[in-house]
Amino acid sequence: MSEYLIHRSAAGERWDQLAWRYYGDATRYEPIIAANSAVAPTALLPAGVNLRIPRLAAPTTSPSAEAPPWLR
Repeated sequence: MSEYLIHRSAAGERWDQLAWRYYGDATRYEPIIAANSAVAPTALLPAGVNLRIPRLAAPTTSPSAEAPPWLR
């Protein structure tokens, strides 16, 4: 199994949206940016770019009740 998935960006997509889509957590966008250093980390992604989405290990602990909904 590859350590990356490939995602072709669409007009208007953002890094946090990709993190939400692939990881279920909009705050985990930093690994995606790091895996795509040739793409400028601007607010909106350019359309039609193949991006590498790193496969991340699942969290080892369950989040607390005070965590935001996307981390529960």
